Amino acid sequence: MKPPALTNDCFALPQGIHWTPVDAALALLEERLHVVVKGEDLPLLAASGRVLAADVTAQRSNPPAPNSAVDGYGFDAQSVVDGPNILPLVDGRAAAGVPFSGAVPAGHAIRILTGACVPDGVNTVVLEEDCTVADEAIAFNGPLKQGANTRKSGEDVVAGDVILKQGTVLAAPELAILAATGVSSVQVYRPLRVAVISTGDELAEVGSVAGAGQIFDANRPMLSALFARFGATIVDMGQSRDSTEALRKVLDEAAHSADMILTSGGASAGDEDHVSRLLEQTGSMALWRVAMKPGRPMALGLWSGIPVFGLPGNPVAAFVCALIFAKPAFDILSGRTGRRPQAFWIPAAFSKSKKAGRREYLRARMGTDGRAERFHSEGSGRISGLAWADGLIELPDEAMDIAEGDLVKYLPFASFGL
Repeated sequence: MKPPALTNDCFALPQGIHWTPVDAALALLEERLHVVVKGEDLPLLAASGRVLAADVTAQRSNPPAPNSAVDGYGFDAQSVVDGPNILPLVDGRAAAGVPFSGAVPAGHAIRILTGACVPDGVNTVVLEEDCTVADEAIAFNGPLKQGANTRKSGEDVVAGDVILKQGTVLAAPELAILAATGVSSVQVYRPLRVAVISTGDELAEVGSVAGAGQIFDANRPMLSALFARFGATIVDMGQSRDSTEALRKVLDEAAHSADMILTSGGASAGDEDHVSRLLEQTGSMALWRVAMKPGRPMALGLWSGIPVFGLPGNPVAAFVCALIFAKPAFDILSGRTGRRPQAFWIPAAFSKSKKAGRREYLRARMGTDGRAERFHSEGSGRISGLAWADGLIELPDEAMDIAEGDLVKYLPFASFGL
């Protein structure tokens, strides 16, 4: 299974668009990107966290046979009358994994344990707590509905049913249903390889001595951890100086070893914005001026056929743009079923007046009183707000005045897969 290459104009914006609304930008990504990784077969126990490359059908029904849901006594409901009942017990019992080999005659009962296959002649089970047992017989009160305390064959899944769809991420619940229905191996996509590059002469490597005017590189550790959590194989390309040739070399190396490239810094139109300049030379560069805060223009394009996402250099803006744009693109490229993060409408623990014209994302967290708290500063240089927050508040493109108690749209980081 070999996916096709992306077309050279996959990031091109329609004519006349200067500022792209967030929803329009996401729609363009969904329309123009597709899976770029190959598939492989893996045994079930090695497939945790991977993405299904094909639908999976149940090899066996679940449950595979009628069985008891409780510890008790089984019989044919036709033998039960309203009021007191006394049924003789047959020799033997039915237990999970040790079925009863014979048939239970009409008017008789058998000891049966939870999970045991229901023997021939049995269609109903009475709880042991509802019985008196003596002299190799049981006594209990009817009526008892036929099928009580039993599970039907295939009441959960029938053999041949499609149980999981292509694009599903295999976590613990998915592995459970695959195992229960006899699936021992699955076809999954190979992990998307994501190369991470930081650009800028002002950057110092963490652990080194920062020179005059330098700052430590926060973006590469942040973006690497972010996409590793999403399931990517991270290709750390280090830092690139503010030099077209230096960046060209790094991009060439990244394109040979990755399926997606993330850069931070150099994505606008200034003197030192080499990411934009190099992508322009490939003829694939699109400068997306997305109407959002925090954020600024993002440079998107292809380098040797590999999609490049040029994120802002500011760590807060890079983090938000990575969640809102690079994560959906990653999902599509890696074969995940596309879905927007789940949002919750909760009362605001703050007041704010917002202007029209762009969507805003506030660092936020859920308070103990169930209200959305926002970080005390909206300054995009306040990296501490990312560690303080457990989600984002998304404010719409339109102008609005928020008072305490008004409902706001809260996107927990967990809904992005963090």
